[in-house]
Amino acid sequence: MKNLVDGMQRNLQSSKLRQWWSALRRERVLRLVGLFSLCLLLTVSCGGGQSTSTGNTPATGATGDGRVTIGTTLEARTLDPADAYEVFPGILLQNLGDRLYTYQPGTTQLVPQLATALPEVSEDGLTYTIPLRTDVKFHDGEPLNAEAVVFSIKRFMENEGRATFLLADRVESIEATGENEIAIKLNQPFSAFPSLLAFYGTTPVSPKAYEIGAGKFKPNDFVGTGPYKLAQFSPDTIRLDPNPDYWGEKPANQGVDIQIIASPANLYNTFKTGGIDVAYQTLDPDQIRDLVKNAQSSGWQVIEAGSNVVNYLVLNQKSKPLDDVRVRQAIAAMIDRELLNERVFQGQAEPLYSLLSTSSAEYKPVFKDQYGDGNMEKAKALLTEAGISASNPLTLEIWYSSSSTKRNLVANTLKAAIEKEMDGMVVIEPKSVEAATLFDNLDKGTYPSVLLDWYPDYFDSDTFIEPFMSCEKGSATTGCESGQSQTGGSFYYSEKANQLIQQQRSEQDPAARKQQFEELQDLLAADVPYIPLWQDKDYVFAQNDVEGVEIQPSQQFFFWQIKK
Repeated sequence: MKNLVDGMQRNLQSSKLRQWWSALRRERVLRLVGLFSLCLLLTVSCGGGQSTSTGNTPATGATGDGRVTIGTTLEARTLDPADAYEVFPGILLQNLGDRLYTYQPGTTQLVPQLATALPEVSEDGLTYTIPLRTDVKFHDGEPLNAEAVVFSIKRFMENEGRATFLLADRVESIEATGENEIAIKLNQPFSAFPSLLAFYGTTPVSPKAYEIGAGKFKPNDFVGTGPYKLAQFSPDTIRLDPNPDYWGEKPANQGVDIQIIASPANLYNTFKTGGIDVAYQTLDPDQIRDLVKNAQSSGWQVIEAGSNVVNYLVLNQKSKPLDDVRVRQAIAAMIDRELLNERVFQGQAEPLYSLLSTSSAEYKPVFKDQYGDGNMEKAKALLTEAGISASNPLTLEIWYSSSSTKRNLVANTLKAAIEKEMDGMVVIEPKSVEAATLFDNLDKGTYPSVLLDWYPDYFDSDTFIEPFMSCEKGSATTGCESGQSQTGGSFYYSEKANQLIQQQRSEQDPAARKQQFEELQDLLAADVPYIPLWQDKDYVFAQNDVEGVEIQPSQQFFFWQIKK
């Protein structure tokens, strides 16, 4: 859900554009048009914004003074945690600040950071009591204490930023119950809440430097508690200096200089000529393939990581004949993910068989088990049962954003492969529409099927399931009339799914939650309101004299581990 900046063109580059629209409607919705696909086409602007600087000279290339230079085409609209809701600000806040909880490096295990222990949860699952560290200071010298944490969380909820709903919709109250202890009361049980407290928007900030109030943001400054201090923030250069008073692990480098580069081509060429130490986000597939191919001979490193971005096809159950589960199951059987990975992504993606990220402990490849890949015989049998034949073919419109070349290629590859093998029983019609129009009509049932993607807000299986399978009002007959699945365009309704979602949200036992998520994934494969397709891969390239470059399973990128 990230990279939303000024102007509709930049909004279209947002892989969390859906959340922008949901913020306007104050509902959670599904996202479309990942930033990766659009960076294949669009030049990333470097204009606008204010500059905050200590007077240090901006870096012009890889340096020999112990500082690390990172190049990227991503932009930072804001560094204010109360308003940040994009990829790059999130990465910066992970390095400039701390949160109550984070993830053990190399794992998805939640561990305390500014907290000293995991929360103590009340018997009713509503109140979370959290003890805090006593040895932490903000960058301006102010102490971190319970009042400062309460201030920061209230500010996140009350300043009406783009991600406010994540806490405001769940938290009933927050208070300091001691100098170094807080208590947060929820309005209903939510067992994923500790993971939500690892979201970068919950980064504490100094009460001396910030205000609470709608719209009172400080986009160009940052005063937190992390291993780096902000030294410069301008449209084309961001400099982070080590925090000498940091309470935790000190940076292995003498600072980080980030160059905002105008285009993937410029990023590619700057890295190849040694102008930067690290290239991260966003290169096109041909550039990635070339850098991977020539890494050994040219003297650079390839760091390949999975991502948590899931891509899928939503099927509208209000659209005939998709109201017949056998037709939806047949479409699932026809999908050949390996073919898509080979022809569209050049091996730079990972086939996905559930809506959960493959890095989730609860991930279960239910679509692989149930349907396989390109199982045309199974698809023919299901369609025959549903009354579909060559004389009465299934015509399936697959819609996608007109600005996404990647989804255009996916839709047309599916068309060619399916029509070739299905003996006239299926006609695929790829159709594109401007993204804003697509989003505006998604919850109205306008489109039979749509190619979408989803960026999670926090690392818990709940955020991959509840936004897709839950429904507040509806029935098995009418489908979802109001709720998440209606907003997302599938109109899926399942009383069992609703019950399991509420059960896992109230469940504190990980083993029991895992079982509930497995049951939910089984339902997903049986009812097929969505078809998971692929999961994006993440690539970072580093010069050979650089160490410690790693994308975490939680998608965090720790600059302080990098040295040269």
